[in-house]
Parts: sequence; C-alpha cells; structure tokens
Amino acid sequence: MFYRPEDGHGLPHNPFNAVVAPRPIGWIATRGSDGSDNLAPYSFFNAVAYVPPQVMFASTSAKDDRDGTKDSVANIRETGVFAVNIVEFAMRDAMNATSGPWPKETDEFKHAGIAKAECETINCPRIQGAPATLECTVNEIVKIRGESNYVVFGEVTGVHLRDDCVIDGQFDVTHFQPLSRLGYRDYAVVENVFTLKRPDE
Repeated sequence: MFYRPEDGHGLPHNPFNAVVAPRPIGWIATRGSDGSDNLAPYSFFNAVAYVPPQVMFASTSAKDDRDGTKDSVANIRETGVFAVNIVEFAMRDAMNATSGPWPKETDEFKHAGIAKAECETINCPRIQGAPATLECTVNEIVKIRGESNYVVFGEVTGVHLRDDCVIDGQFDVTHFQPLSRLGYRDYAVVENVFTLKRPDE
C-alpha cells in the first residue's frame, strides 16, 4: 500500500498515528501565571541533546479557551518553565485520566488523584513518586506547519530520580516499566531489555 497524506489513506483510522512507535510519553506539568496547575501527557516527546541536556514535546491540537493551543503550551508561554514526568505502567490509568480536554481551571493532579510536589529549580509542580522528573526551562517554542502545531524545546535544570529506580548505579527502566504510545488507543510497556555493544567499543 502507498498513499500521499494529502490524498487520504482510505482506512478506518489514520495509519500514520501508529507508524512511528513506540513513542515515549512526556507527562508535562505546568503552572500558569495565575498559579493554576496543569498536567497532560504528550506522546510527541523525546530527549534531543546531552550537553546541556535538552528535551522537546509537541502539542498538536487546541482548546477553545486557550487561543489556538492547549493548556500546557499556554502556561509555558506565560512562565517559561515545565516539568516532564516519566510515566510508569502502574500509573497508566491516572495518565489517561489527565488526557481529557478539561477546562483550563481544572487541576489534573486533583482530578486524577495524583500526589503533587514542588520542583527544586523552577516554579512548577511535579508528580510526587514518579520514576523520574525533568525540570526544564524553555529554550524556544516553534510554530510548525499546521493550525495548532507547536514544538517546545527545554533545557533540563534539575533531575529527580526515584530511589528504588537507581540500581547498581544505573537508572533501571525495567524496575518501573515505562509506558509508551503505539497508535490509535494502543500502548506498550517496557519489560524486555537487552544490551548491544557499539562497533567502536
């Protein structure tokens, strides 16, 4: 099968959503200039640099009460900071509960029953007990093609690692089973890990 996106695919659901998979999920926490807190998952998320450490996430839809974007990007525009929480399998239902298009005054931490803590280097909430949290200051917000498509780049200024996830001096993802997005309504969990040596080692 071959199709051009502008011509359509003729399938019941968009296959592009499932082609690039698995995708890590950035559970983005923000705080508005009015002090309201927000938490939402984004599967267009990844690390993009080591030194200094930097991450990105993309927001690709809008809410009527947020001027062409969603709560996360709107809050980041106001404050210049955000926190990325890593999603574990055990919190899959709570993560899903925060994905709805709730009114901007909704605190998704409270809505989903998630314990909240304060970040150390930025004025922003984070998920207490997440396997890891990356505190970030914004480098830039880039508008890309498409009506509501924005990419947020941030530099990591603080890293929280849950103590039980650090085993033998390494952050061990098998201990907490990271959740990833596949496509449609499908997710996957990391349970199987293997090691490969690079050719130059």
